Amino acid sequence: MSELLKTREQKKEALKSLLLRIHEGESVESLKKEFREVLSSISPLEIPIIEQELVREGVSAKDIAKMCDLHVELVREAVAGTDELEEKGLPDGHPLKIRYDENREIMKDAEMLNLYARTLATTKDERMRQEILGVLEEIVGNLRKVGFTHYNRDEMLTFPYIERRGLTAIATVLWTKHDEIRFMIKYLAELLRKRNEMPWEEFVERLKNKAGEASFALSDMVFRENNIYYPTLKALLSDGEWKAIRMQDDEIGFYKVNPPAWDPGDEVKPLHPWEIDPELSAEELLTLPREVQEALRGQPLEFDRTELRREGDIDLGTGYVSVEELKAILEALPVDVTFIDRDDRVRFFSPGERIFARTSSVLGRPVQLCHPPKSVHIVNKILKAFKEGRKKEATFWLRLGPKYVYIKYVPLFDKNGNYLGTLEMTMDIAPYKKIEGEKRLLDWKD
Repeated sequence: MSELLKTREQKKEALKSLLLRIHEGESVESLKKEFREVLSSISPLEIPIIEQELVREGVSAKDIAKMCDLHVELVREAVAGTDELEEKGLPDGHPLKIRYDENREIMKDAEMLNLYARTLATTKDERMRQEILGVLEEIVGNLRKVGFTHYNRDEMLTFPYIERRGLTAIATVLWTKHDEIRFMIKYLAELLRKRNEMPWEEFVERLKNKAGEASFALSDMVFRENNIYYPTLKALLSDGEWKAIRMQDDEIGFYKVNPPAWDPGDEVKPLHPWEIDPELSAEELLTLPREVQEALRGQPLEFDRTELRREGDIDLGTGYVSVEELKAILEALPVDVTFIDRDDRVRFFSPGERIFARTSSVLGRPVQLCHPPKSVHIVNKILKAFKEGRKKEATFWLRLGPKYVYIKYVPLFDKNGNYLGTLEMTMDIAPYKKIEGEKRLLDWKD
């Protein structure tokens, strides 16, 4: 077939015919071979032009989008190559396999973003413009989630492992690129939202240019991950490290994939960054991608051998602190807390500034005797509801001079569901009610 497709018109008509068959009910899978033959006869520069012409001729933008998977597949075969080898053999649900799968979705959406932005710039039909704008809003809305899921998981879960091994530069560069892409996508979302505040020609020109930049940046990041970063992780991380990562992946979430569970076996202990031997042997360094080896040449690696748990530390489940540190933390919190045990006795109150006075003489006292007699029956009702599992919180707020006091009671339970007691949290929310706009970390001035 490809020999017959000499002109752009012939190529366009061939694609149009295949898209019509999809629209009439045939599956993309059944037409995959024909699609690939047509797409392989078209240069990457021609595809967006032909797709724009198809949209102008009335072919639905959503129908055209069905080609994106195949287009991405061809591009990946042509320019990536190595990531297929790296991905091979990884079981479903493996954290690295998940990341490769997400990158396929990101590549597809990056291409669709560029395609629709370019198509919008040349579309005159108002109905078609609105349809494309709707698709663009959906694509940009999806792509904003890349930063919250795909990028965030690497920043929080895999970066600590390579930083521990002294490869901090890799994480720093990738995180910088992540933030650049986050800003690009956020800008596109704002541009789409404010499109009626500027002339149409100015809007579509800015959108086309910025979408092209974002699309390239997203694709470039996929290439960096698939060909440099993920092979580095594959070479260095053990099953125990991957097991710990997979145990936390779900807490952050995924981009357009729904991976199954994965566990290398009960005999494999999950290893967190602070539990590994950070030193890299010469043999391990030689397994790294060429680009990483070149970047490290002549650079001494500073392995992070810091011991997380020190003598005398308290294990809080999510970290370790000394008693002195814990006291300082509680004193610094913008909230004061009081703990009442399962027998309704006051066991603890936080140090520092408090809204309601507390003295050491209150320790061990029944909480009912800490309240005015007229309100004791309410205190008992709340505690009874907590102990029986009927309520998960009780909240109140009141004015005390310039303060606007918010009070929250919550029941506490052990891992087996047994009632441990109740925590009272009190804070002055008046300053927070005045906050407007944004003040970011980078706005801080010395």
